[in-house]
Amino acid sequence: MIRRASIVDLMLLGTIVLWALNVTVTRYIVTHGFRPLAYATVRYFAATSLFWVFTWRRERSFRIRVSDTKLVALAGLLIFANQLCFVISLHETNASTVALMLGATPIFAALFALSVGLERVVAPFWFAAAIAFVGVGFVAAGTGGGFSHSLGGDVLAIGTAVTWAGYSVAIAPLMQRYSPFRISALVLAVGWVPLALVSIPQLVAQEWSGFGWQVWLGLAYAIIGPLFLTNILWFTAIDRVGPSRASLFATFQTFLSVFFALILLGERLNRWEIVGGIAIAVGIVLERVRSHEPAVAVE
Repeated sequence: MIRRASIVDLMLLGTIVLWALNVTVTRYIVTHGFRPLAYATVRYFAATSLFWVFTWRRERSFRIRVSDTKLVALAGLLIFANQLCFVISLHETNASTVALMLGATPIFAALFALSVGLERVVAPFWFAAAIAFVGVGFVAAGTGGGFSHSLGGDVLAIGTAVTWAGYSVAIAPLMQRYSPFRISALVLAVGWVPLALVSIPQLVAQEWSGFGWQVWLGLAYAIIGPLFLTNILWFTAIDRVGPSRASLFATFQTFLSVFFALILLGERLNRWEIVGGIAIAVGIVLERVRSHEPAVAVE
């Protein structure tokens, strides 16, 4: 007998779909008139404002221990670096390529966790990591026929996965002491400040009057969907059913991202990217079986 989908299942599925579509939406926006850093700054300012209002109405406090401010600052800097890599990589290379690279995020997260003593090193993990990294190499080599086509975009796509993995590990201790909503609000604000500063030249040069309605609709989606709404849905669902079940949904995020890029942007994968994507998928599955930990979802 097939179990009917529950409200929590729909919340998890909705979260993964929103996150997956964000890669395609961002690629469209930054290649149709919006400068990458200007887009990232406007998006994060709006999302941070929404999340601060939501969190204040819910908790009436943003207080954390003084000893935890260093972790919040580190997480904010990683979010800053993550957004630089994310928007610039999507300006330089295909959304499907970035999506495949992001598939290696759980492997990077596990490596960070191992390095700080949150996990033990076991042989199956290194096997899974090796397969995933071979896949990353195939994807990068296959982009546009070779590394030289968009080497910068490939490197920044990998940087997006690395920085998000580092952020996920950095906030783990904070999540044990505070609500995810309070931490998200604080980290978004900390990460936005340096992002706004480095974005000033693009903000000044940005033309605001030439966008089509699709760009404005995409911006509204990118603010409300994958940054604001997904945080509420994801953490509410995890609180009800636990991280293990949520990880089953998060595993499909990368491949939904590729699907949206192929369908909505008309992108194509060559045989090396397909081989690389399969290798990354195998690495993720093996790592999941090894750890039984929640997947790291990418916004």
